Amino acid sequence: MSHTRQVVFYAPKHGNAEAEWEDGAAAAPADGAGRGPRFAVADGATQGFGSARWAQQLVAGFVGDQGAAPDLSTAALLRWASDMQARWHDDPRLAGATDLQRLKQATVGSFATFLGCELRDLGGRRPHWAAVALGDAVLFHVRGHRVVAQFPPIAPDAFGSNPDGLPTGSAALGDMVDRAAFADGDLADGDLLYLATDAFAQWVAAADLRDGPALWTALARLDHPEAFRELVRGRRAAREMVNDDVTLMRVRFARTPAAHLVVCL
Repeated sequence: MSHTRQVVFYAPKHGNAEAEWEDGAAAAPADGAGRGPRFAVADGATQGFGSARWAQQLVAGFVGDQGAAPDLSTAALLRWASDMQARWHDDPRLAGATDLQRLKQATVGSFATFLGCELRDLGGRRPHWAAVALGDAVLFHVRGHRVVAQFPPIAPDAFGSNPDGLPTGSAALGDMVDRAAFADGDLADGDLLYLATDAFAQWVAAADLRDGPALWTALARLDHPEAFRELVRGRRAAREMVNDDVTLMRVRFARTPAAHLVVCL
């Protein structure tokens, strides 16, 4: 049986508090119904209302923390996203919301780019990943310090300010879900999957073109949240990375279980 290990690194915008981080990241192990491990990241729109709550609800819902997670198909994704919208509007955390907050929820709402990934057939002949994406959150599949696949395949200069994503309003949901992209790729022992929201993904895509082996060696060795934040601070200072919330999930696929457990305090 194959094994996976994941870690999440994140940082809010420079000058913002921890509570102002508006991305989301979640993971869940294989379930009893035969569904493999799941991983997801999302990036809530800064201009929206309740964007952090929306992004975090989406990733939790996709990995299965909020009811049945969706199959990776357009029809299933639409049903799931509709349910996520209903849950967002009925969130008990808004029980004490003011009239103004309720008005913003109804009229402004929020929006989030989204990337979800599931690992399949881990005990079989063809272990592989399958993923769905809306917007510019990106999965990088790396083997031996080389990118095997990038999904979606966005060039460094093609990351935009108006990407596709999942809205909290129902009017545009069908059109958006129809624009979802799907992909898959075979896994080999020692492969790494990196799921990143746009600011970090854009920097990674550019850094890979400059010196891929150095980039992937450095990211594979990240072993502490502060090391990640120091990397982000340095790239922002060098104007190589835009000042936005950043999230990176690293998933390691291996044929044998880990010999050590590392806990950062």
